Amino acid sequence: MYNSFSPKQLKVLSWWCDSSLYKECNSIICDGAVRSGKTVCMSLSFVLWAFYRFDNASFAICSKTIRSVRRNVISPLIANMIELGFSAKERYSENYVEFYKGSHRNRFYFFGGKDEGSAALIQGMTLSGIMLDEVALMPRSFVEQALARCSVDGSKFWFNCNPEYPQHWFRQEWILKQKEKKVLYIHFTMDDNPSLSKEVVQRYKSLYSGAFYRRFVEGKWVASAGAVYPFMQSESAFYPVPEGEAERYIISCDYGTVNPSSFGLWGLFEGVWYRIDEYYYDSRAEGFQRTDEEHYEGLRKLSGGKNIEMIIVDPSAASFIQTIRRHCEFNVVPADNKVLDGIRCVSSALHSGCVRICKTCRAAMREFNLYRWDESGAKDCPIKENDHAMDDIRYFVTKVVMTGDEGIFAISVTR
Repeated sequence: MYNSFSPKQLKVLSWWCDSSLYKECNSIICDGAVRSGKTVCMSLSFVLWAFYRFDNASFAICSKTIRSVRRNVISPLIANMIELGFSAKERYSENYVEFYKGSHRNRFYFFGGKDEGSAALIQGMTLSGIMLDEVALMPRSFVEQALARCSVDGSKFWFNCNPEYPQHWFRQEWILKQKEKKVLYIHFTMDDNPSLSKEVVQRYKSLYSGAFYRRFVEGKWVASAGAVYPFMQSESAFYPVPEGEAERYIISCDYGTVNPSSFGLWGLFEGVWYRIDEYYYDSRAEGFQRTDEEHYEGLRKLSGGKNIEMIIVDPSAASFIQTIRRHCEFNVVPADNKVLDGIRCVSSALHSGCVRICKTCRAAMREFNLYRWDESGAKDCPIKENDHAMDDIRYFVTKVVMTGDEGIFAISVTR
């Protein structure tokens, strides 16, 4: 259990108590910076409230995936509740945990809201309360279906998230309408988490730049603008190719016919992945298109006879994937094509130093300078120009470097 809580964490822990000024609120929203202590105090408060108000009732704890519910919420929550004298029994196959205290018990189901189809998973439930962790990453259809399940008298809604773009539906419908919906809204910064040292805070600050810094470090709902990777605008952001042979080799591919094709050769040197070479073909600039077989020859030339562990390809490039498989020379795997999540991961991986781009990759260097956010729309998205090397880099990072569900990545850098 934690030795101390900040004033805002204590407010989250006690807002539902009979002596609280906020006990009549129907919901609580905590937003703000990453690692600001929102989830740990909210999940603890949620379960304590459930036992204070109900017995033998059902509740839900939701995140983007069930895996992230278990990792980010349930594992630390069980440890904390046991320390408080509760007993816990988790049913992995049925996705719920039961907490016991004396003769009282309550059940907490886990749900993942990763896409529009997730709403069907929670239909039919009757709940006494719900907690939505990282609600801004969930589709509106899932959130609204989940809230509709809370039909028991006295039920309440619990939300937390990191900020997104200002027009995001959750900000528009809940944060900006907090008074009419009787919401207690609490904004967190890293200073509200007493468990973080100054060194840890500085490390998190170093992982982000641009809009991601303003959202995840400053905790602001801001629009993306300008360069997607502003810290990659100078020659000093790129590296020479390390000497010797790499420990592992991988190639990532963004395939195009009319649009350019970009393939990147990656090598692992002492815990750092370097993009050491590239194949980039722009049919518009060259004046004619290449066939799948001609692109495959470019892939073989890029590999240079090295032991290539895998070829990562956008799953929409079905004909090129079949061409690679037909030759039975390389192991081909589909890429994850979630653009915004991938950009977050690439940004953090480049900042941390676990991924580096070499000066031999001239097309990638050019695109880093030209890749911009689309400032005309109501959603976060980059302009679909100068993005082909950017896409193959994103495919590599999300498949090889990223290990979690929401942009959590493995960093192993030897200094």
